[in-house]
Amino acid sequence: MPTPASLLRHPLSAALRVLFLAATLSVSAVYADDYADVSRLMRANQHLDAMAKAEQYLASKPRDPQMRFLKGVILTETGKTADAISTFSKITEDYPELPEPYNNLAVLYAGQSQFDKARAALEMAIRTNPSYATAHENLGDVYARLASQAYSKALQLDGGNTTVQPKLALIRTLFSADSKAPQKPAATSPTPVAKPAPAAARPAAAAAPSTIKPANPAPATTPASAGAK
Repeated sequence: MPTPASLLRHPLSAALRVLFLAATLSVSAVYADDYADVSRLMRANQHLDAMAKAEQYLASKPRDPQMRFLKGVILTETGKTADAISTFSKITEDYPELPEPYNNLAVLYAGQSQFDKARAALEMAIRTNPSYATAHENLGDVYARLASQAYSKALQLDGGNTTVQPKLALIRTLFSADSKAPQKPAATSPTPVAKPAPAAARPAAAAAPSTIKPANPAPATTPASAGAK
């Protein structure tokens, strides 16, 4: 049976993050270049350099949602889960209208088998954007995981329960089939990752566990001045 982390889709490539930024952000060319530089370094797996550049940028613009999001992605990709959770949590506090940071929190929580927290984060993502399809799909996966835990507990308490066994087997088959399904490389298609809501559906501003898909494009900015705060 796959581990919680195996249910996640691969993060969006740095190249796609750049494309997303170019398509959705109303920022100056200078700022866009900074985002592109960090994304390029991430694509080259130069995470230390990417983090250094992100930190340098944030020293003068600490509230910038895009660069903070990219920082969270770097922390996630380098296995610094606690710091990534802290980073995405702060973004949700400062920009509660953005669904993607909530989705990424859910991914991280699910990777730790904290499915109740993952569920709460996804419910917040959906509350901020009811048409966020990826969050709905991820929430279904989290509910399936919670059901699996509940059925396993029921079977542990009553091993002779004939109604629980087929339900648990069905869920395990579902996850097993999903984990074996071929996934497209993130570098060529955004399908495996959480898709951000269309820019028109969001208030302008901001952007990886199980089958839960991480939202990795950087967030679009709230006011255009958000990056300068």
